[in-house]
Amino acid sequence: MESFSEKIKRLIASRKVRISEHGYDEPEEDGLSARAVVSGAADAILIEDYPNFAKGACGLFLQKDLLGEFIHVVWGISKGHDEPAVLVTAYRPDPRKWDQTFRRRLKQ
Repeated sequence: MESFSEKIKRLIASRKVRISEHGYDEPEEDGLSARAVVSGAADAILIEDYPNFAKGACGLFLQKDLLGEFIHVVWGISKGHDEPAVLVTAYRPDPRKWDQTFRRRLKQ
């Protein structure tokens, strides 16, 4: 059975992607373009899974930007649908809130 991470990557590779309004706005605040976020998804690693999110399954992925720096990206699939992959948001993780690999949250 295909994992959530595999499904998201397959949809993105098939160009079945929708970018939410927040998915355009938030990345720009961190100097990221939605296009760059989508293009880096092939090597994304799922670090947090939210299968029961109210708007549909989603997950927090660790990716790299065009300069090779780590970014966090929330990808989802709208509830009741099988596609497209939805870019919910993307941002540069705060090193004060994450371990040095940006894969685990630090206890505050």
